[in-house]
Amino acid sequence: MSFATKALDQQLIIAIAAALALAGCAKKKEEPVAGTPAAAPAAAAPDTTLEGQVDIVAWPGYIERGGTDPNYDWVTGFETETGCKVNIKTAGTSDEMVSLMTQGGYDLVTASGDASLRLIRGGTVQPVDVSRIPSYASVDERLREAAWHFVDGKHYGTPYQWGPNVLMYNTQTFPTAPASWSVVFEEQKLPDGKSNKGRIQAYDGPIYIADAAVYLMATRTDLGITDPYELNEAQYAAALDLLRKQHPLVQRYWHDANVQVQDFTTEGIVASGSWPFQANTLAANKQPVASTVPAEGATGWADTTMLATDARHPNCAYKWMEWSLSPKVQGDVAAWFGSVPAVPAACTGNALLGDTGCATNGFDNFDKIHFWRTPEAACPQGTCVPYSRWATDYVAVMGGR
Repeated sequence: MSFATKALDQQLIIAIAAALALAGCAKKKEEPVAGTPAAAPAAAAPDTTLEGQVDIVAWPGYIERGGTDPNYDWVTGFETETGCKVNIKTAGTSDEMVSLMTQGGYDLVTASGDASLRLIRGGTVQPVDVSRIPSYASVDERLREAAWHFVDGKHYGTPYQWGPNVLMYNTQTFPTAPASWSVVFEEQKLPDGKSNKGRIQAYDGPIYIADAAVYLMATRTDLGITDPYELNEAQYAAALDLLRKQHPLVQRYWHDANVQVQDFTTEGIVASGSWPFQANTLAANKQPVASTVPAEGATGWADTTMLATDARHPNCAYKWMEWSLSPKVQGDVAAWFGSVPAVPAACTGNALLGDTGCATNGFDNFDKIHFWRTPEAACPQGTCVPYSRWATDYVAVMGGR
């Protein structure tokens, strides 16, 4: 036998041995039972480690830790229970909230409807997993899938509070509540015999154009306005014209709630669109101030706690969203701000709100309020004036142009 033949035989022997070894190993593997699929690998459990803090952008008066009144504190208990420190940045307008959230560095924002769609469309906030928020089931059914936060079949946050934009007035100037928004939109002599010029305020935010539209819906029916956030060119022009005529009457375009409180206290302001928060604060300070919703109706806000796409403390944020929906917290916020809870169970048994507080704050007026919503170009009329135009034009109005 030649050397080459020997080498070939040795290679053949090695190959056969290797094949037998592989066959033996295969027999040692346990065959799956017929008809039973192999088990899938277990999914990794989500990391729910609490990060130690949560950073929130909120409206003034929405998140209190007892600094003004120790009875109103829904932060300390949360921090004690979770170990998540609450850091608050207040904002006076929806535009400011959108700007802050776009810049980043915040986990949550209590956004109104004129901000929420911009935050969603801009990718600034993310859908939330309501299965991680057990109390979501207790939310008012009118709010659970509201158009300003439930988009494309996804929940972009948890409802927080809602209410109307009220007409706040000085009771010494108005012995009876003003019946119309005309006292802030049109120059006139007030019940005290003096003009309203220089004694009224208007809101420093483009969404205030909708307040003018609500007034025109009742007083200029020929315009055919059916929705104050869906204005065609003619309707929009009429609203701007009304606001330009209002400009000489305005002492200040307000956006800071606390500054407005001071203006009603020391600057002789007697009427303005406002929030229940300012009216409650002034009444608590024994000032002659009350509020009303005039015959034409009102705009309003339904605010949503929304989670930033780049939230650095998402687990603490989820804990806060759950905490914020407890009946105790909801009732306390409503009592302090003068708003309506997003959780109906808060309307009974709350020592601060009282069992009539929800009715007083307008629980049954939901269908009468034109809730803030971001104006968009596409609308049932075909084409409407979008928010970008509102923002530009209202700056000009405030500047007297």
